[in-house]
Amino acid sequence: MSYLDLTDNQFDPQGYWEQPLDKPYLPQARDLALFDQNGYDLTDLEQLYAKANLTPFHAHREHRHALKIPWFTQPDRVEGAVLNHSLLFERKGYRGEALEQLERWARTNPLIYKIIKMRPKWGLDLSVDYVDREGNVFEVLHWEYDGFDYEEVEARKRQLEPILTAIDWDDAAASILKQKDQWHHLDFFAQSDWKCNFFGIVKEHFKMVIWE
Repeated sequence: MSYLDLTDNQFDPQGYWEQPLDKPYLPQARDLALFDQNGYDLTDLEQLYAKANLTPFHAHREHRHALKIPWFTQPDRVEGAVLNHSLLFERKGYRGEALEQLERWARTNPLIYKIIKMRPKWGLDLSVDYVDREGNVFEVLHWEYDGFDYEEVEARKRQLEPILTAIDWDDAAASILKQKDQWHHLDFFAQSDWKCNFFGIVKEHFKMVIWE
């Protein structure tokens, strides 16, 4: 029997940073390197604004950093339905003095328009895998949902939490494994749709370009 523990963590409904940087020099190309057009990885310049606006961010796979907090958790397991990750993501836009500062810099370094033109975004991410001693391994469910409207994403969060909390993930994984012939041959998106239908949840919604 395997259940997930829902955290008390919540999204920040404020989608914009307004505090400027105490930075005397013009940001360079390297400060905008590895820009993530459709995800949540922060450039070095965004990390500086996070610090200036007192917003915690965390390392996220090697060079990556993101505004993220746990959504669901699970005690460590080595077999059965195993939580890979479950996170609430955010990406901020800019207003006020922060936006004015960026617009001044962008006249000299147009790369800065990459973050000036960003829309605030919120995201839900849940990934549960299955492994057993017979060597079976597959994704039970990997569900991602992004949106630029805080109220809409927050409503999805509230809608999904009681459903996901009530699932016995070991039983669900066993049932999905028995039906492997129905989904294993499908491509990525078709497998996702099959599993969303299995759990009775809304289809995924992600990979949205963040620029307005």
